[in-house]
Amino acid sequence: MKFKVMTARIGGALVLLAVFLLSSRPEVVSAGFARNGSLHLTKECSAYTGAPGSFCTFTSSNLAEIRVGSRVFYDQAFGTPVGLLDSNVVLDAGAGNRAIGRCTLDSTTLLGLCTFSDGTGQFAGFSARVNVSLDRKTGLFHWDGTYSFDPQPDRGE
Repeated sequence: MKFKVMTARIGGALVLLAVFLLSSRPEVVSAGFARNGSLHLTKECSAYTGAPGSFCTFTSSNLAEIRVGSRVFYDQAFGTPVGLLDSNVVLDAGAGNRAIGRCTLDSTTLLGLCTFSDGTGQFAGFSARVNVSLDRKTGLFHWDGTYSFDPQPDRGE
């Protein structure tokens, strides 16, 4: 009888130990899992003319996928409608890595909003929402907000 009780206690302790070890191990992030976080970028717009196809270049980024030197291209002209930039955009990080979105900027306040909804290459499943502001001292635009990468379905490739 004592042997059965002792065996049950040891078995229970082993189960508790296994549960503890499994629940306390570091989380492994895989390409199949969603990830998200805060997004902080700066960009300079010396090449931006206001015409369709103009672009700005990122000068800092806290997200590895958006390397310094990546560009954001604007599809619509500035000022249509009057006083606004309201444009489809493509964030191009090179090598086929692109995100699609939309940006709106008020020309009076130089405050705006950009949203991204998907992409190609390393931007597949990418979404973001960033507030846009201009640092008048440096002339750099700041993009501050959040991003996420949704898991992509297994395509059997």
